[in-house]
Order: sequence, then structure tokens, then C-alpha cells
Amino acid sequence: MAIPCYNEAPTIAKVVADFRAQMPEAEILVVDNDSSDDSAAKAQAAGARVVREKRRGKGFVVQKMLECVDADVLVMVDGDDTYFAEDLPILMKPIADDRADMVVGDRLQDASRLALNDLHRFGNRAILWIINSVFRTSFRDILSGYRVMNRSFMRGVPLITEGFEIETEMTLQALENKMQILEVPIRYRARPEGSFSKLSPFADGYRILLTMAVLLRNHRPLYFFSLIALALVVMAGVYSGVWVAGAAPSGSALINGLVIAGALLLAGSLIVLGVVLNAVTAGFRELAALNRRPR
Repeated sequence: MAIPCYNEAPTIAKVVADFRAQMPEAEILVVDNDSSDDSAAKAQAAGARVVREKRRGKGFVVQKMLECVDADVLVMVDGDDTYFAEDLPILMKPIADDRADMVVGDRLQDASRLALNDLHRFGNRAILWIINSVFRTSFRDILSGYRVMNRSFMRGVPLITEGFEIETEMTLQALENKMQILEVPIRYRARPEGSFSKLSPFADGYRILLTMAVLLRNHRPLYFFSLIALALVVMAGVYSGVWVAGAAPSGSALINGLVIAGALLLAGSLIVLGVVLNAVTAGFRELAALNRRPR
């Protein structure tokens, strides 16, 4: 199993011990994200193997985790002691029965307001509604940090995002790779005293939505570019309507209008070209990410 960790000194040893009790034979890997406290030392003292990831961001940590682990099953859980190690068997069972490629712990069903405040709950629900609407899915908790994955997922799903949007990418990439995802209700508790969340609701929420748009562009290009084309057509139609309604143009007004229309067309073409080239670059990054993992 693997535990992403950044400045979790108050909790990391307990998390390692709790999961060691559930899986006495398993290796526990802690990927320390260049913590400034003694998280790494405490994790190592608790019996975990510690690997350092100096690039800051949970996405980088998960990428490192998948590069370091060579196993048939991988459990991923945050190091903040908000998840229950005792819930692991219900997450493992669908993987053991070969009914899923990834099982996600659904926190939102039973989480108290103390464990998940109103702002975080609203943000989770809003992002969930947008993703379910765009991708025509019915996920219940896309941002959960408690997951179990099989070897097919670990070897076949490319991940390139850098921050807390990584959970969204994991789910949507698995979806696009035709893998089976199951969600299982789990318990979720508040962080213990002295432990602080690193999540920024607005900045990370924006990055999550941007990740959704990028994955839509990369994996459903016809839908994505159709939306862009429709937006450009609407803009051109509105401009043309205003222009014609203002009176039949002539002379310099006609020339100015044609110049503006041409500029809009050129800008739209450049935007589409830039998006296409960026999508090609993202594809190469995904291939590189897969090639860094053990086979």
C-alpha cells in the first residue's frame, strides 16, 4: 500500500500502524512530498519504506507512487488519519473478486459536518455535478483519497496532473480506458488536533475543473471542439446581428467591420490550433508517464 504524505507528523505513524494491523504482510510505502517536519522519520520509525518526491503536489506524489510499486493490488490512502483502516476489507473485496479495476471509498454519504465542512461539501457536490453532467456518469465521490487499484489500472492508466486534481484524473482516465470503477460507502472522520488540510477550496477547485476540460479535450475531441465551434458561431452571429441592425455599413465602417470579423476568425483558428497542439503534447506526456512504471 502507499500513503501520500506532506507535513503529516501528527498522524503518519498512526496511519502506518493502523494499516499494518490490517495488512501485516504488505509493504507500506510512504511517499514524502519534501515535508518540512519530521513526517519521513516518523513513518520510517513506524515501519514504512519512505521515498521522497521533491516536486510539490499530490499529483507528483501519486505518479512517484505508481513508479515505485510493483504489485497486483495497490491501496492508496491519505496520511491525515481521516480514513478508517478497518474499512479496508470492504474496499478490497471487489478487487479480490475481479469485479472492479479501481474501488473508491465514498465519504460523502455519511461524513459529519465536523469531518467535512459546508464549503468543502458544497465544492465536492458542485464538481461532482459538473463531471457527472459532462461525462454522463453517476459518481458519488470523485475526490476521495482512499482507493484500491489492480495491476491493470496501475499499468494502463496515465497520470500527468500535479496537484489535488489527481483524484479526478484517476477516475476519468480509468473511465476513458474502459475500466470498471466501483464506489463503496466508507466512514470519514475529522482531522485530529494539530493536523491541517493542505487543500485550497477555490484554487484547487479551479484546477480540478481545468483537468476535467483537458481530459474532455484529449479523449472526446469531437464533443470538445464542437463546443468551441458553437461558441464561435454564436459570437459571430451576435456580432453580425448588431452590425446589420445598426444600419447598412459602407466605406470605412464596412472595412472596419470586415477587419474585426477577420480578426475574430483568425483568433478562433489560432485558439483551436493551440488546443490541438497542447492535446498532442499531453498525449506524449501520458505515454512517458506509463513508460516510467514497472512492467
